[in-house]
Amino acid sequence: MKALEFQAPAVQLFDVRIHAVTMQTALQIIDHAVTRRERLQIGVVNAAKLANMARSQALRDDVNASDLILADGIAVVWSSRILGRPLPERVTGIDLMMRILENGNSRGYSVYCLGATEEVSKAVAEKIRKLFPKIRIAGRHDGYFSESEEPALVERIAAARADVLFVAMTSPQKETFMARWIDELAVPVCHGVGGSFDVLAGKVERAPAIWQRMGLEWLYRLKQEPGRLWRRYLTTNTIFCAMVVSELWRQLTGSAARKSRHST
Repeated sequence: MKALEFQAPAVQLFDVRIHAVTMQTALQIIDHAVTRRERLQIGVVNAAKLANMARSQALRDDVNASDLILADGIAVVWSSRILGRPLPERVTGIDLMMRILENGNSRGYSVYCLGATEEVSKAVAEKIRKLFPKIRIAGRHDGYFSESEEPALVERIAAARADVLFVAMTSPQKETFMARWIDELAVPVCHGVGGSFDVLAGKVERAPAIWQRMGLEWLYRLKQEPGRLWRRYLTTNTIFCAMVVSELWRQLTGSAARKSRHST
């Protein structure tokens, strides 16, 4: 992929290629793609998504179709270090979105905002105009459209000639949409930002920095919406922990077997 010509090192975790880059390097890759109008599909993974990818081949394929895959969750960074394939830092989808907007404000990026409700979409566009006045809003559309409406929507996005497309839909819808339409969208940078629009619009409160550093952002979300999220987090966190333990055990037993062969 041309936008990654200068090499972005990656590690393999749970059959996913995750790029071992810092926020600053990710921003350099993005600016490279925007400047040259070269395709860069960005995917982010956290513990919950990796757990869901273990159960869904379609989601795994769509995420792996991304050109740049980043560790959104601190649990992913911790597990990479436990397993001896360390990632340098966490690069969250929402933080990357805000830094893209910050950089784009000084470079004159144009962005297209896709996803969330119409109310949130409108509030996000207004917030971007207020915080980043040199960003051009190339267009916006809510995230409520049918599969049959996608071709016409993709045509409108392509005609807008944006530099960056933010896709604020839930998983796996955003991954499926980007993987299906990345070439027709004709947008250099496509970034799946999930629920970031709700945070930017002030509808959802993000966990304080201390909760984030402790890897408890999921618990803060659970505290806000326990009825909706408790079963999801219980399931995905359990699966992810089992994946880490299983992989560590595989490495340890494999290492022991190799030593035994060499000693005989």
